[in-house]
Amino acid sequence: MHQELRGLSSMATQPLLAELGEHLRRAHGTPVRFDSAGGVEIARRVREGAEADLLVLAAGAVTALEREGRLRPGTVRPLWTSQVVAAVPDGGPAPALATVDDLRTALTSARGIAYSTGPSGTALIELLHRLGLAGTLADRLVQAPPGVPAGGFLSSGRADLAFQQHSELKDLPGVTVVGPLPGDTAITSTFAGGVLTTATDPERALAALGHLASGGASRLAVAHGMTPVGPGPRD
Repeated sequence: MHQELRGLSSMATQPLLAELGEHLRRAHGTPVRFDSAGGVEIARRVREGAEADLLVLAAGAVTALEREGRLRPGTVRPLWTSQVVAAVPDGGPAPALATVDDLRTALTSARGIAYSTGPSGTALIELLHRLGLAGTLADRLVQAPPGVPAGGFLSSGRADLAFQQHSELKDLPGVTVVGPLPGDTAITSTFAGGVLTTATDPERALAALGHLASGGASRLAVAHGMTPVGPGPRD
């Protein structure tokens, strides 16, 4: 068994990467342990020189860190996409989301709307501006702190509608996922990985990154609400 590789990731991929770390240990003899936090926090750690082998974050953040020289050239690859979904408290009424008008009705009818930090939260605020609802809904918006699921505000009663990555809401207690946003309001995030310049064994880290896109890993990704980006190598 090789020495354990260390990874850094955002909370959106935490449950998936926990399973994938075990999958890599069993299938390939390469144990990988990911430390997860809010995406902004992880990017800050990388910029401050955090020592780790692998990084998995939203693609935009990974690209920025690569440009800054924090990732080894040529190692960055897209891994999975994830849709932002709407959710309501368990037992609460589920709004229709078949059309953009349905979404408008759901938003304007909500007493509190929870959303996350990071790219999905930024995209949601941009969508509200595009729909002309940013001013109307300003006093109903509740932003979750970094690393805290927006769905937690549903179970606490602070919101009756929440938006976040499917992977972060699908198994959250007290939460019912209604579905993705309709039509051209859909928000999709791509997650990418790369080998950090602080990697102690970059070749083995790159091999592990390749396994994250393998057939077995892709099946786990789908189970966690993610969609693999392109066909990966077979296990």
